[in-house]
Amino acid sequence: MQNKNKNTMLDLENITLKVREIALRTGAFLCNERSGFDRSKVEKKNAHDYVSYVDKESERRIVAQLRELLPEAGFIAEEGSGSLTTENYCWLVDPLDGTTNFIHNNAPYCVSIALRNKEELLVGVVYEVCRNELYWTYKGAPSYLNNKEIHVSDVSDMDEAFVALGFPYDSQKYKPLAEHIVHELYGNVGGMRLQGAAAAELCYVAAGRFEARIEGLLGPWDIAAGSIILMNAGGKVTDYSGGGDFYSGREVLATNGKLHDEFLKILGKK
Repeated sequence: MQNKNKNTMLDLENITLKVREIALRTGAFLCNERSGFDRSKVEKKNAHDYVSYVDKESERRIVAQLRELLPEAGFIAEEGSGSLTTENYCWLVDPLDGTTNFIHNNAPYCVSIALRNKEELLVGVVYEVCRNELYWTYKGAPSYLNNKEIHVSDVSDMDEAFVALGFPYDSQKYKPLAEHIVHELYGNVGGMRLQGAAAAELCYVAAGRFEARIEGLLGPWDIAAGSIILMNAGGKVTDYSGGGDFYSGREVLATNGKLHDEFLKILGKK
């Protein structure tokens, strides 16, 4: 059987159920570690970009369990676990999205796990620890929050749009665009927020809490799970030109779909 047909042999519903269990167990670990967190053990990866022993242990646990679940899959994980060469399937793992929030005991932070083949995303699970919210979907299924189906909002007026922004760590590279976005949106939308956890915020758009989320210079593990959850909830995700090159995380515009073109116009003026 050809590789392209092998993809259909996966039981995505069962895999998603198992990944949900892994995400919940990891969330329980994060909660336990947060209660006695030692901030002195935090390491700096880059300017204002941090990692802790909690990130690393969380990733180790997730990767070990995913290897048992789907041994033939490779990995792209934020803290470097696993490998990816020629595998047909790939896990994209962020063991603790919102590390800076976690360090400061501030919400939100979450576990993000996605599965994709060489063509498309297949599974997305995000567990937002602070609100005990489990978001999940798989190819061909609706998106869910704690087993209740979710959908994007019906807002189609920019004046009513509630927008989540993300400012990446590479401030010198992104600052001109960040300033442009704020200049264009401030006073012209219903509100803007910086929450610091891309995976969780993509799910918030999926659940209708925000109409849009904009950020660049991310990693693929930051946005993979949240993207399929949002798209299966009726939303839209593209790069800043409206194309499909968002999987890398370099440019990610995620909306309820109804306002997507309006945000593209703003980004197109940069």
